[in-house]
Amino acid sequence: MTRILLLCFVIALAFLPTFADEGMWLLNDLEKLPFDSLHSKGLKLSPPDIFSPNTGGLAEAVITFGGGTGSFVSSDGLILTNHHVAYTAIQRQSKLEHDYLEKGFYAASKDKELPAIGYDLYVLQSIENVTGQVLGALNEKMTDLERYLAIEKISKEIIAKAEKDPDLECDLASMYGGSQYYLYTYFKIKDLRLVFAPPRSIGDFGGEIDNWIWPRHAGDFTFLRAYVAPDGKSAEYSPENVAYHPKKYLKISAAGIKEGDFVFLMGYPGRTRRNDSSYEIEKTLKHDYPLDLKTRLELIALLEKESKTDKNIAIKLSSRLKGLYNYLKKNQGIVEGFARSGLLEKKIDQENQLQNFFSKDKTSAKECATVLGALDNLYKENIKSQQKDFLLGWITNYCDFLRFATSIYKWDLEKQKPDLQREPGYQDRDTSETVQWLKTSQVNLVPKTDQKVLLFFLEKALQLPPGQKIQAVEELVKGQSPKARNQALKNFVAGLYKGTKLGTVEQRHKMFRMDLTQLEASNDPFINFAKKLEKDREQVRTKNKEFRGALTRLEPELMQLYARWKNGRLYPDANSTIRFNYGKVRDFKPRDAVTYSCFTTLSGVIEKNTGKEPFDVPEELQKAYAKKDWGTYWDKSINGVPVDFLTDLDITNGNSGSPVVDGRGRLVGVAFDGNYEGMTSDYQYNPQTSRTISVDIRYILYLVDKVYQAQSLIEELSAKISR
Repeated sequence: MTRILLLCFVIALAFLPTFADEGMWLLNDLEKLPFDSLHSKGLKLSPPDIFSPNTGGLAEAVITFGGGTGSFVSSDGLILTNHHVAYTAIQRQSKLEHDYLEKGFYAASKDKELPAIGYDLYVLQSIENVTGQVLGALNEKMTDLERYLAIEKISKEIIAKAEKDPDLECDLASMYGGSQYYLYTYFKIKDLRLVFAPPRSIGDFGGEIDNWIWPRHAGDFTFLRAYVAPDGKSAEYSPENVAYHPKKYLKISAAGIKEGDFVFLMGYPGRTRRNDSSYEIEKTLKHDYPLDLKTRLELIALLEKESKTDKNIAIKLSSRLKGLYNYLKKNQGIVEGFARSGLLEKKIDQENQLQNFFSKDKTSAKECATVLGALDNLYKENIKSQQKDFLLGWITNYCDFLRFATSIYKWDLEKQKPDLQREPGYQDRDTSETVQWLKTSQVNLVPKTDQKVLLFFLEKALQLPPGQKIQAVEELVKGQSPKARNQALKNFVAGLYKGTKLGTVEQRHKMFRMDLTQLEASNDPFINFAKKLEKDREQVRTKNKEFRGALTRLEPELMQLYARWKNGRLYPDANSTIRFNYGKVRDFKPRDAVTYSCFTTLSGVIEKNTGKEPFDVPEELQKAYAKKDWGTYWDKSINGVPVDFLTDLDITNGNSGSPVVDGRGRLVGVAFDGNYEGMTSDYQYNPQTSRTISVDIRYILYLVDKVYQAQSLIEELSAKISR
């Protein structure tokens, strides 16, 4: 135990900022950044202006929801984020008779705003270092599984103690591979409403052709509003609710930015992997990505075919397809980037250098060899069941009916235990969210498509190699010929959908309220299948816990070795907690003789117009362009209305919707994408090729003001605009 706490102390001292413009910095580390240098580059704020445990700072205006980021831009809870972050909310309100995805949406008054179904909003309240409490629960005699379970147990206890207020929700995050732990506390807002969304032909202009590509011309933004009960407490949607008044909101600068200007952003980046070992990168590159890409392509083809059968089905499947498209292109870019940059070889070389550095110190050399050898063996063992693990995860995530069944069945298993002994995600604190999910899932439920998706995955399960079979699936076709097996599978799947009652919200809620005996007695075919699958799923969970437990032992030791070698020039990988990073407006040169400027303009939107999706400029924008009434949004330096711009800010998935802020703390844009050439930035940031693409606030204001004449919205924003 003494050694564990000492290691934690050494690592905490060693992890000091590297001071390059890369890095997703913890807010509680801002004081360590070189603010004298940042001030010389154009920053006019001090660390407490950005974040302070006592006064909050601008960070209080930055929020997370829908898997992305947003920011408050008015005292009445108005939120600015990306169109693609709000996409599912827009899609869930879209019908054949009012397709808001296609035509856009504007609420001229608060009573016209539409609920963002299934969206919850999180406003940061505090950050607390709880490393001592977590590591204090460990000892060196623990097995890897015991280690994982001990961390899980103390984490649940810390969270339970911090969540006494029902309006608060907490998350305990691990940093530096398990060397440090922080408790993040949020105020949870459960009533979020749509205010303004541009049509698809603006918000997603260029579609998948332009996705991750520069030059870009998308107006990827949406406005929403947060609501609470009249007493200020969090509440589900109600007409009686009132607009939330945030402690902080961002003022808007319509003065614009230019090449070379200092900018920064705060947001909730999902995951980076810059501290991964070569063994994890090799597994990801050679095993995970090939399987992921093949599966995505096949599933996309299936869903696209289904979408063509009916416009209403196309609307329901659009959100899922958009997510599949996005990660398909990103993962393709990462694989290409690995080949182009030789990143795996560089990581192997880095580990060889690490070993050479400690070669003259026998104790350190042995420690280094032991850690790297253990990681090598750990990932070799993990690969042995990779295909089965992958497929089980996809089956339960992409087959709605099976997901309902496995979730409800697992809930009934866990409800038999005391709350703190349950698996995370199945505690009392998770009940309301699960009930809400069982309800909102109805909006996009397409049983006939879901049946085809389940059959698609079960047929894949039959093709798994020996040693990785899913026993619950094998039992369905035991002793049958290959031809008979496929027909038996089709008959089984058809029987599931014919006999189940999980297709209605009422029945799902009814089953969720049952105890295990009642649920099994219901004899629902999907519940019966979920019960049989549970053995396979539990084996995967246990193995994954052992694997994660081993990583919490090995990764901190590797981080300590790197810190000793690099003199502490490390920062923690992203993990969906709020981060700060800074940079400048900057062009880039992707290859020889090619240089891209850092701004695109409205004239470029018009030039791309083909009249056909995804380059179909809406009539309203064409008419406004012809009038040439630019208002104050024209930028003489680029001879046009700016649309999108480039910076060397450091982002990843989850940063979508992050406010891009100038040196005075004023919002100048909204980040929405990275560039294809910089795809490997999750693994290694390259200042020459890694770029963030953001929509310029002047384009947003031009559209709201001059194109769609959203008068109430522009009036609400006008008081916050600095020119």
